[in-house]
Amino acid sequence: MHSSITAALLAATTVLAASAPSCSLTQKCPSDTPCCSQYGQCGVGAYCLGGCDPRMSFGLDSCVPAPVCQSKTYNFDSMDRITSNTKYLGDSSKTDWVMDGAAVIYNDNVLLTMAPDTVGTLLASSTYMWYGNVKATFKTSRTQGVVTAFILLSDVKDEIDYEFVGADLKTAQTNYYFQGIPDYNHGTNISLSDTFNNYHTYEIDWTPDQVTWLVDGQVGRTLKKSDTWNSTTNQWMYPQTPARVQLSLWPGGLESNGQGTIDWAGGLVNWNSPDISSNGYFYATFQSVTIDCFNTSSAPGTNTGVSYTYNNAAGTNNTVVDGDDPTVLASFIGTGTDMDAGKASGSSAAAPSATAETVPGRSGENPGTDNHAGDTGSSSSSAAAGSSATSTAADSSATLGSSNGAFTQGDPSSGSSTKSGAEKLGAQENVLKGSMFAGIVAVVAVMAL
Repeated sequence: MHSSITAALLAATTVLAASAPSCSLTQKCPSDTPCCSQYGQCGVGAYCLGGCDPRMSFGLDSCVPAPVCQSKTYNFDSMDRITSNTKYLGDSSKTDWVMDGAAVIYNDNVLLTMAPDTVGTLLASSTYMWYGNVKATFKTSRTQGVVTAFILLSDVKDEIDYEFVGADLKTAQTNYYFQGIPDYNHGTNISLSDTFNNYHTYEIDWTPDQVTWLVDGQVGRTLKKSDTWNSTTNQWMYPQTPARVQLSLWPGGLESNGQGTIDWAGGLVNWNSPDISSNGYFYATFQSVTIDCFNTSSAPGTNTGVSYTYNNAAGTNNTVVDGDDPTVLASFIGTGTDMDAGKASGSSAAAPSATAETVPGRSGENPGTDNHAGDTGSSSSSAAAGSSATSTAADSSATLGSSNGAFTQGDPSSGSSTKSGAEKLGAQENVLKGSMFAGIVAVVAVMAL
């Protein structure tokens, strides 16, 4: 029975994953799955929320409008304001962080965990910054191949980041990108004390004219917009569009990643390391995040409205609209052009095809845009090969997925080989309780359509 169920689940996942079209600037999403997710695949529901790229979607309005910036300090003493991406529908008033993976509260910190057979954990802010200041106090993970990241990432893939390779605990790597265009001369390192054993406060001060990276209040690097002009394309190659704050722990040393990424990460992940043996997973420890919005009186950088949208596929700061469009979907079959699809009171436009994916998944690649050393690798080139197959019901919490047949984004509390070891740290877990039965029902329901 167990093997039959497993085979059915894997088969259904394969069918659904294969049905998700890829998207790019030259290959936009089709109308029935109009939203291009952060990972380059088309779908509906959560595909249309945070990370949805309007330039690669069916239309600029396919993506759900992004909640505007909110100045706030986030302390991690409970899971109350952290919501799984299988449940979040865009209401930032009820959720501060959207989670892909498994987070654990421990001693008034949140641990981003990465157990064997998973690709780690990603927390993304529910609101967007359009310039401003953000500080995060945390300890990184450790061990070769294991990467901790604190980044700003916009839907059009502008990025400002800190990355930490577990094999080098005395270096903070900084980088930036304009619309995800790779340039491997942009990186600069900042030296500091042991990042695993010591808390440090990492800061990004971002204005329309300058980015400053600071560690513990000390300036480590400065980038001026005036130094980013590209005379060939006649544009500023400078991060300039509303971005989510992302905190992540991910396996740069995953065997299915490109060799350049593996080498950059210090080699393959050792899944028999002391942290795995003692706790059941690798972990990065985040204490707090503080966001201060730019608060200018006129664009760019305002947050006077409800949401950010784009009025042109150029995806530059002069195409951003700070307006009053709603940000909340009625269900996971909704899109930016049909926010009420699936609403209990009645039907609206035609539902998407039975194989439409509703929640994008990761398959081991960098949650940002940098694939390192110019390689794409098998994982990056098919970023959503393991995207989650979920029920279109808004209250479904079961998620299935695979990462090139080896690693899945899953819940360490689900009873599989990824069982959490949080109790060994004395923590009280409050992570997404995925139900195998719900998963079976969801898959059978989808296959029956």
